[in-house]
Amino acid sequence: MIPFNRAEITESDHQLLVSAIKRLHISGNGPFTKIAEASLQDSLGVQRVLLTTSCTHALEMTALLAEVGHGDEVIVPSFTFVSSASAFLLFGATPVLVDVEQDSLNIDPIAIEKSITSRTKAICIVHYGGIAANLDRILEIAKEHNLAVIEDNAHGLFSSYKGKPLGSFGSLATQSFHETKNITCGEGGALLINDESLIERAEILREKGTDRTKFLRGQVDKYTWVDVGSSWVMSDMLAAILCGQLERAEVINAQRIAIYNRYDNELSQWAETYGVVTPFHPANTTHTAHVYHLRFKAGEMRDRFIAHLAERQIGAVFHYQPLHLSKIGRQLGGVVGDCPVTEHAGDCLVRLPLFNTLTIDEQSRVIEAVQAFKP
Repeated sequence: MIPFNRAEITESDHQLLVSAIKRLHISGNGPFTKIAEASLQDSLGVQRVLLTTSCTHALEMTALLAEVGHGDEVIVPSFTFVSSASAFLLFGATPVLVDVEQDSLNIDPIAIEKSITSRTKAICIVHYGGIAANLDRILEIAKEHNLAVIEDNAHGLFSSYKGKPLGSFGSLATQSFHETKNITCGEGGALLINDESLIERAEILREKGTDRTKFLRGQVDKYTWVDVGSSWVMSDMLAAILCGQLERAEVINAQRIAIYNRYDNELSQWAETYGVVTPFHPANTTHTAHVYHLRFKAGEMRDRFIAHLAERQIGAVFHYQPLHLSKIGRQLGGVVGDCPVTEHAGDCLVRLPLFNTLTIDEQSRVIEAVQAFKP
């Protein structure tokens, strides 16, 4: 069986984990946490990075830091993982679910503008597949309406727009280190802070609403409860694995890009013949090959395609289902036809196996199986 995803945890990752255990600092904010945070801050050029227990928890922190709450609205693409919207709903705000662009599947600036009201507080961008959204226009809109911009960059670590890393454009951004991501420690995430004025509160929120971080730096003689918050600190054992992954991030991403490019080159004629849409690459963007997807003309074609690959022991999977048509989305007022591009993608998109240890022979099997399918 060729799986859709296969995480690579190397012997060096194991040794770093053992080292974390031997140091007897397996809770958060340990030495490996500091190494990983410093590495990300340096490579991404952001003011502060805080490792978190998940990208979802990092998104929840952005809601608190952006002071989003009851009566506020946050514009979110409907074609995304539920955390992009639920993080704001959790604190009483209303996620306004809008459509994505036909080519990139990123949030549509036109849909953003149409959805702005007097209650809009922020825009949450999702860089689908690690390919940058239309940042120039979105940032213009945000400035015109005095809105916070939050980047859900779960797919886009080390991708860039006009030479600048994704995650460094909004006042706040988030990363994921889930098992399915290019760089992983099993579960985990990070909050990226580009607005220096938010750093102190972010440290407090992550430490259960206490000023424990100041205490650990020797800035106060004891720590106490000073704000709301939760337990959002990543274990140093997971941070140790993450350090190993970050050390070889360039190699991992180069391997993935080679696989992605081979799909693109060898499937282009087949896709054109049958009207199957392959990923779009806007100008001035680079990406790290997080997803390689195909979009069929109809849902029944996509379903037959997944079954066709499964018969050949190849794992291929669909992706997001439209949030505006979910149970909660409908309670928020979503109806069929609100987001036609999202609805089509939810029905017709499939992702091919893509992970850095996919062998040449395995990829050949996938490509041959794809080319044998006649929609």
